Amino acid sequence: MSFRERVKKEILIIDGAMGTLLQQRGLPGGWCPEEWNLSHPEAIKEIHKLYLEAGADIITTNTFGAIGLKLADYNLADKVKDINHRSVTLAKEVAGQYGAMVAGSVGPLGKFLQPLGTMTFDQAYEQFYEQCVAMVEAGVDLILFETFGDIGEMRAALIAAADAGNVPVVASFTFDETGRTFTGTDPETAAVVAERLGVAAIGVNCSVGPSQLEDVVKKLTESTNLPILVSPNAGMPEIIDGNTVFRETAETMAQYAQRFVTYGASILGGCCGTTPDHIKEISRQVKHMELKTRYKKFGLRVASRVKTVTIDPQGIPVAIGERLNPTGKKALQAEIREGKTEITRRDALSQVQAGAEILDVNVGVGGVDQTSAMERALQAIQVLVEAPLCIDSTDPKVIEHALKLYHGKALINSVNGEENSIETILPLAKRYGAALIGLTLDDQGIPPTAQGRLEVARKLVERIEAVGIPRQDLMLDCLVLTVSAQPEGVPETLEAIKQVRKELGVTTSLGVSNVSFGLPNRGLINTAFFAMALNAGLDAAILNPQDQRMMETLRASAVLMGRDVRAEKYIAIEQQAANTGQVEKPRQQLATTPLEVLHQAVLSGDKDNVVSYINEALATGLSPMELLDKALVPGIEEVGRRYGAGIYFLPQLMMAGETMTKSFERLRPELAKGPSKKAGTVVLATVKGDIHDIGKNIVSVMLSNHGFEVIDLGKNVPNEEIIRVAVEQSADIIGLSALMTTTMVHMPELIKLVKEQGLNCKVMVGGAAVTEQYAQEIGADGYAVDAVEAVQVAKSLVSKLK
Repeated sequence: MSFRERVKKEILIIDGAMGTLLQQRGLPGGWCPEEWNLSHPEAIKEIHKLYLEAGADIITTNTFGAIGLKLADYNLADKVKDINHRSVTLAKEVAGQYGAMVAGSVGPLGKFLQPLGTMTFDQAYEQFYEQCVAMVEAGVDLILFETFGDIGEMRAALIAAADAGNVPVVASFTFDETGRTFTGTDPETAAVVAERLGVAAIGVNCSVGPSQLEDVVKKLTESTNLPILVSPNAGMPEIIDGNTVFRETAETMAQYAQRFVTYGASILGGCCGTTPDHIKEISRQVKHMELKTRYKKFGLRVASRVKTVTIDPQGIPVAIGERLNPTGKKALQAEIREGKTEITRRDALSQVQAGAEILDVNVGVGGVDQTSAMERALQAIQVLVEAPLCIDSTDPKVIEHALKLYHGKALINSVNGEENSIETILPLAKRYGAALIGLTLDDQGIPPTAQGRLEVARKLVERIEAVGIPRQDLMLDCLVLTVSAQPEGVPETLEAIKQVRKELGVTTSLGVSNVSFGLPNRGLINTAFFAMALNAGLDAAILNPQDQRMMETLRASAVLMGRDVRAEKYIAIEQQAANTGQVEKPRQQLATTPLEVLHQAVLSGDKDNVVSYINEALATGLSPMELLDKALVPGIEEVGRRYGAGIYFLPQLMMAGETMTKSFERLRPELAKGPSKKAGTVVLATVKGDIHDIGKNIVSVMLSNHGFEVIDLGKNVPNEEIIRVAVEQSADIIGLSALMTTTMVHMPELIKLVKEQGLNCKVMVGGAAVTEQYAQEIGADGYAVDAVEAVQVAKSLVSKLK
């Protein structure tokens, strides 16, 4: 029986940790765990057998890091196929004796995709494709992408797996205590994006213990009807007598597993610190439990990296902002031609602040490379606002490039009933997991009657379902024509909206302002027609959200039609208006002075334009130190505050950091002309045996942006090298990072060396596996949970030295 069949009928048990058990069997610190598939096959089979005897229905291959990019750190990049083939074969040899299934484990790359990093979608795709093909060739039963924190990277991985072969795929994310991934993705958004890319199950694993995952599991089960995997750590790691210890007992893990089953989880296991004893108890406690099947209905859902927006026939209609379309906007057209994004950023922010829940992005300007223009727009917008984006283009190549860049579930504007449109756009929506706006026109044009548009709509529904796109992911635009030219068209549009909703059960949208072309006082016509369309059942409208009358009409109509239950949203906004004197007070005021412009540039991560802003500010007579002290540094400090408050997430923090880096590069020659002040010198490194450096790299950027001289030694650095450089550079601080529990033990060794050699420097530690309690136990001078806190800790330590 296949995984897809079994997971629908029974509670399945998946295995626990691999790394710690390998370490117990002699895996040296700093050695590649995946290489042991080749050199120590019996040790791998022994671990698999222990979990199978404990009751595991699924065992995972020892291939978490068996991908070219990671194996290259061990000079094993040419062994991707060999290691993955061998690992699957070893697991299948043992699993076959127990009737169990083999899941091919795939971990993240440890690199950020654009716009957060330099890696492209295609580069990430190729890495995952190579590993997945090797697993499929070896006969794996399913592929498990686990411990992913970046939704953009997960998208590339899932698309690669789908191309590698017809094997079920499970997408498992890692969430922290805030209930989000480290790049800010919430459980619902993770589920929405992964489900649309065809996964067989969605999961959560690693990072924290079972108690911290309870709310995450609840939200996952409420956000999808797919099977849910839950594999928490056995608590948080501690170092006792030089050994990594996880204190969560098998009984406690099993109790939480029972609770997860009652919420709807159906695949239970464990991650770091989980042993065969844990798995045995989990199996004993939950294997007999009844499988909870969920049948929740969802509307059309689109998502950014951090937010999901639902368009539902029963919910409040949604405003799609139209201002990022250059048609009729000379200033925006000029900006697109010049390759800038200043107006794009400003209008994106202002539309969201005015109430737009989705932003339509169009870069259609004659004579412009629209692929590059769309890339610039998306890179600028998707880390600036939380709103999901609607990709608006008539060029399939532009749409595909945009879908690769987008870190979420996009809305495509649009497909229509013409055969060429169907044949080019539907495959893109299917492959990249996007929703669609469907225009009710075909090769004969726009049908003049409501019945004719209904027939085009029916054709579109049939064709998207034929390629595997669910009906609810199509929103139909029944098209309104200019009333001054075709007054008979408006009643037909309104009737078409009613018929499409009634006959096909899908949501509807309109570009509302089309109705008023050629008439005076267009706003009045638009508002009246909008109210009529909402009454007919319109679910979303592409409009100018800064038109107060339109937004008021949307909110009031939602109340009158019973779509705003108990008028909750209407009352909340009206109360806000009473308190502030306006309907929606912008959270971010328009910058006017050069210092305000620079401050705003840091807050919005405007790395593309900040140098020109600095040049303009210097030209007014402001000094470099004034720019730093009165705009740039206060800006990055405010970003840190918002990050700590959960208003900003890692993408905004990183983009602000890059903006500051470009600012310093521009100001460095100016600052060199006068006296400079340095906050301190920090030697930064990921400890020996650990090849993960994302967190450390972010700390490096943040420290540099706050005036520290940072000597970044990279990853997998021996303690002796760290000490040597610290002495050579007269470092004030040594900063150590570790992601893996197996490498944390090098931290106390370095602290001991610092004390033995009497160095006049402080040691601060951090990383996913490190806790404040552990830092205290090993005698570290400071601990930081993230890059923002690392800056504050570093400043405090330097002040103590002085």
